[in-house]
Amino acid sequence: MPDVHAELVIGAPADRVYSLAKEVERLPEFLPGVEKVTVRLREGSRTVSEWVGLIPEFRRKVAWVEEDLWDDTARRCEFRAISGDWDRYEGVWTFAERGGDTHVSLQISYDYDVPLIGALIRKLLHRLVERSARETLEGLRRMAAESNG
Repeated sequence: MPDVHAELVIGAPADRVYSLAKEVERLPEFLPGVEKVTVRLREGSRTVSEWVGLIPEFRRKVAWVEEDLWDDTARRCEFRAISGDWDRYEGVWTFAERGGDTHVSLQISYDYDVPLIGALIRKLLHRLVERSARETLEGLRRMAAESNG
């Protein structure tokens, strides 16, 4: 299963950045690759949401239902697709305070099985997941800058 890792330092306190990350329904405002996120359930530390992503290179949308488990004490989120187009999509977000800034780390493991998918398409898909991870962190940075506003 392929893995992607992205990191970014955001110039805002970790508690605020972490709190903004929990507002997953706002991500489409900041992410070109996400069309819609609809929260189905917020219960304690668990969020279940429906996602619709855009893959223009494949001329298609990808949809899934995601479960996020938020650990407020550790400022950590474990997430996974529980249904939808991904065969496997899971990962971990961490938010560490460093000198008033937040070091955000996003790890994603995924599997998207398309029959007869070639090596070139696999490489393109990997680049798209990498781009999505970077855009997610940049979107979170923009959310933090806007909320500082």
